[in-house]
Amino acid sequence: MSPEQENAQRVGDIYIEHHQWLKGWIRKKLGCNELAADLTQDTFVRLLKKSNASWNSREPKGLLATIARGLFIDHWRRKQIEQAWLESLANLEEDFQPSAEHSAEMIEVLCQLDAVIAKMPMKVANTLILSQLHGLTYREIAEHLSVSERMVKRYMAQAMLQCVMLQSELSL
Repeated sequence: MSPEQENAQRVGDIYIEHHQWLKGWIRKKLGCNELAADLTQDTFVRLLKKSNASWNSREPKGLLATIARGLFIDHWRRKQIEQAWLESLANLEEDFQPSAEHSAEMIEVLCQLDAVIAKMPMKVANTLILSQLHGLTYREIAEHLSVSERMVKRYMAQAMLQCVMLQSELSL
């Protein structure tokens, strides 16, 4: 049996043994049966994508709970992004409202950008946010972060590189 087949078999066994427990645990945490079912399935999909060596020795319930917690965070971050998008649309006149399809695409792009920013070192992310969202100059950012303007330029270059990489992924 190949490693991939062994991994799939192990995940299948864990699914049979722990699916109901995980769904109940998630439902208890979130209070929503439909969302619990979705996140339970997503948890097992993520487990299936992991290499067997990275989780084989761990307690299945602990591993499933850890993966599910990560999915909770992803879910709530996405909800916050969707809410912010809807709030920004509320200020637009009806003629300028984007289509539902465009809104869905924008939310997806914003979620991907959020994920990229979350992976950046704190000062790099703060530099990007202070510059692009708050409109601060490099000098103001340097003062705010207690670094030199030269460091702000480096941080901004790192941030822009990550954004360009994201843009190239989205263009494919």
